[in-house]
Amino acid sequence: MTKIAFTGGGTVGHVSVNLSLIPTALEEDYEAFYIGSKKGIEREMIESQLPSIKYHSISSGKLRRYISWDNIKDVFKVLKGILDARRVLKKEKPDLLFSKGGFVSVPVVIAAKSLKIPTIIHESDLTPGLANKISLKFAKKIYTTFEDTLQYLPKDKADFVGATVREDLKTGDKKRGYQLTEFNDNKKVLLVMGGSLGSKKLNSIIRENLEALQASYQIIHLTGKGLIDEQYSNQKDYIQFDFVKDDLTDLLAITDTVISRAGSNAIYEFLALRIPMLLIPLGLEQSRGDQIDNAENFEAKGFGKTIPENDLTEQKLIAQLNNIEANRDVIINQMQTYKESFTRQDLFRKIIKDALS
Repeated sequence: MTKIAFTGGGTVGHVSVNLSLIPTALEEDYEAFYIGSKKGIEREMIESQLPSIKYHSISSGKLRRYISWDNIKDVFKVLKGILDARRVLKKEKPDLLFSKGGFVSVPVVIAAKSLKIPTIIHESDLTPGLANKISLKFAKKIYTTFEDTLQYLPKDKADFVGATVREDLKTGDKKRGYQLTEFNDNKKVLLVMGGSLGSKKLNSIIRENLEALQASYQIIHLTGKGLIDEQYSNQKDYIQFDFVKDDLTDLLAITDTVISRAGSNAIYEFLALRIPMLLIPLGLEQSRGDQIDNAENFEAKGFGKTIPENDLTEQKLIAQLNNIEANRDVIINQMQTYKESFTRQDLFRKIIKDALS
């Protein structure tokens, strides 16, 4: 029986595709296991959402683009991670490795190469991350979500597959969404989400401008874990959730416009649902700029508008939302031109074919 090793971590985006592909592997009678860090978000996500999957933890360092003494210490962590990953791979004997990226994936990919295990990499963002740039030297193939990403990669190794959108995304129940929020269909619904950890700046500006926003919208505010503000609990046309998992599709079913970060997985889901979006990407002080690239790409394609977080003000927020509403039909028509490229089953079969050919 073919066995597949999965790796990737550090952020939700570096785990989400794996979370959709592992059940597909099991459905098609393949064996699967995961290699990640000891305390990273990937461990929490895999062990909570796929408890039957064997999880192996390894040492991992952080890859930095700036000069730091920690880089020296982390070299040794990465070297130990390679040894840890080799031990796991020699024990499990997988036929291939699928890597979603993130710093924990680098020692795993290097270890796989040393054991002649073929590796396939997936890059969700417009520009490749540092981990995937390093890993690509040891991998057989890299898949991209954005077609424009191909310009940054060697032609003989890169392949555009588009976004892999989860099948349940379009099964949201509007009736259930209205029940959860106690909203109605007489006024548009605005969904605000600042990522799993939330955005204090975005949360503040939404709350400070509730009256102006409530003139046009009923507002669902996903604040991030532990960031609900109880003093706003009884506001009309406004509801807070710190985190939503199973009910998110129902909330999306009643959403007309979304304010969001610009992680590739999330924005492609909004695109698939034809929901106009106002994107507030993470700034350079919090990331390598991948969300900025993603947001600018989507704005250029006419799928919504962007405000850099450092430029976020009440005036710009209201102005861009008004812009979206004035051009709603144009934006949705532009979204209609997008075709989802791959189902998770299609992507899984391609991984098997490319890795083992």
